[in-house]
Amino acid sequence: MKLSMPRFDQAPVLVVGDVMLDRYWHGGTSRISPEAPVPVVKVDQIEDRPGGAANVALNIAALGAPASLVGVTGQDEAADSLANSLQAAGVRSVFQRIAHQPTIVKLRVMSRHQQLLRIDFEQPFQTDPLSLGEEVDALLEGIKVLVLSDYGKGALKNHQHLIQVARAKGVPVLADPKGSDFSIYRGASLITPNLSEFEGIVGRCADEAELVGKGLQLLRDLDLGALLVTRGEHGMTLLRLDHPPLHLPARAREVFDVTGAGDTVISTLAAAIAAGEELPQAVALANLAAGIVVGKLGTAAISAPELRRAIQREEGSERGVLGLEQLLVAIDDARAHNETIVFTNGCFDILHAGHVTYLEQARAQGDRLIVAVNDDASVSRLKGPGRPINSVDRRMAVLAGLGAVDWVISFSEGTPENLLRQVKPDVLVKGGDYGIEQVVGADIVSAYGGTVKVLGLVENSSTTAIVEKIRKR
Repeated sequence: MKLSMPRFDQAPVLVVGDVMLDRYWHGGTSRISPEAPVPVVKVDQIEDRPGGAANVALNIAALGAPASLVGVTGQDEAADSLANSLQAAGVRSVFQRIAHQPTIVKLRVMSRHQQLLRIDFEQPFQTDPLSLGEEVDALLEGIKVLVLSDYGKGALKNHQHLIQVARAKGVPVLADPKGSDFSIYRGASLITPNLSEFEGIVGRCADEAELVGKGLQLLRDLDLGALLVTRGEHGMTLLRLDHPPLHLPARAREVFDVTGAGDTVISTLAAAIAAGEELPQAVALANLAAGIVVGKLGTAAISAPELRRAIQREEGSERGVLGLEQLLVAIDDARAHNETIVFTNGCFDILHAGHVTYLEQARAQGDRLIVAVNDDASVSRLKGPGRPINSVDRRMAVLAGLGAVDWVISFSEGTPENLLRQVKPDVLVKGGDYGIEQVVGADIVSAYGGTVKVLGLVENSSTTAIVEKIRKR
């Protein structure tokens, strides 16, 4: 299926559920304790990250979607740390703070990127059965999707009330379920159990066919809109009544840490559905996002540039011939990854060894190389009748096939100055015997702090000379 990056900025999502703080103590280990056969960790860094429902909201915000969060915490410094982190990320959070009860904290002791120990500080919150209902009712206006992030810690005791209130307003409800009773999610638009949670409800599935059969029966029994079973290294399976099963393979290149992967799945799903994506496309995007997050350490959020680059890689559009809008998006992603943008331009009518060497040298000036190509009318004005020999689409196709070239774009003016004003490359490169002040666009690039470089040309390599030699034969 074809994937594209949704407009997340118009996709408000409300998350309700169990919030917690993921705390990491980092330090080196160089000896074994004399008191017991355990390593001694000298802690030199303490890191706090939002976890549970808070991580779901954080992931939604990291994609660029407006995110709100309702949850239960203690009245303590861990709750303050959560609130501060979420506020900094742009998440609107409403906490029901319970006095004399601690915020749930998962403490992980880390050394050399390895988890040595996890210590949990928690006790289930004893909240009213209709807890959080008023807060949710007040925030649902304008919301496109409601997420129930259920970790079984006591914040969610009114699933049916929340589902019915949302459905009455036409808001889809997505639930990340926990526990041995899925009937509490009856009527949800989508639930996302992992395989272990799913089999805990329907029994062990010997094969894919049995998984599909039991999943469809669960859909009927609980009046669910859809069921997404996340299956680790076997990917994901989306089930809907009156639709064939959709099996997606795992996308992870390397699994480093699965912490928070389920949060990433449901947050990407929610943001994509809120942005208007059809469910199969939203699931495919969530699958890509999960493949990214398991390559990170600990609870982590996926950013919009990371997801966009994964989509480009999936669609084969990470490199090649682009239009201006596509190019500007690609440049934004590259800069989000701290990559240096190099720009050069020319006719490139008959590609020869001099061009290839020059483009390789240009690419060496940064991380990404843009080649801007004069269109056919522009070449004719510059080179005279009979030129170009090759049309612009053929010239761009050949350039895009070179390993040194990332993106190719055409322009119709005599110079690329208008393009330079929009692209704003970090480095402008030109080949020849020019002084830097003679390079077209040098003043534009220099004005915003960019660099201009002149590279030498390979001797005895000229398109004009090649054309003349052919014509004389």
